[in-house]
Amino acid sequence: MSDNRVDPSGNTEAFRAFTDQTPQQQPAPATATPLIIGGVAVAVVLIALIIWLVA
Repeated sequence: MSDNRVDPSGNTEAFRAFTDQTPQQQPAPATATPLIIGGVAVAVVLIALIIWLVA
C-alpha cells in the first residue's frame, strides 16, 4: 500500500502548510494581581489586629 500523506519535511511548501495548520498555543501571561490583592488583605488584617490589641 502506498502512503498518501505528504512528508512535511519533504519540501518547503508542504512544511509551511503543515506549520500553518498546527494550532499554536501561547501561554497566558502571568499577572501579579492575585499576589497584590493577597498582600493588601494580609496588611489590612494585620493593621486591624494591631489596632485591636492596642485599644
